[in-house]
Amino acid sequence: MSMFQNRYAWLLIGGLVFLSACYYDKEDLLYGAALPCTDSTGTISYTAKVVPILQTNCYGCHSGGTPSGGIAMGNYTADKALVTNGKLIGTITHTSGFSPMPKGGTKLSACNIAVVQKWVTAGAPNN
Repeated sequence: MSMFQNRYAWLLIGGLVFLSACYYDKEDLLYGAALPCTDSTGTISYTAKVVPILQTNCYGCHSGGTPSGGIAMGNYTADKALVTNGKLIGTITHTSGFSPMPKGGTKLSACNIAVVQKWVTAGAPNN
């Protein structure tokens, strides 16, 4: 092996060692720690907290004259019926035996699910 090839080999090895040493996997430092879910603390208001979540994720398909799947939402009476039969929590938590919703979309955030679950646990009041 010539002197040039020897230097090139050492330079290549040194470069690989240098590049592999740059791996940094401290996710919380890179992206920040996940913020706690403050929306699920205290009393959950149907009008102020639950309806906005349902409007964003459910009402677009499940309201109007021909709601998707025949599941109507969009007012307290209809939403409460889904609480009573267990479909609301089953679908948003993607529980086995329920059709995961929103269909074709991503699962609701853990915070949004916690808000809806706390409202349901409180008896799903019309507040």
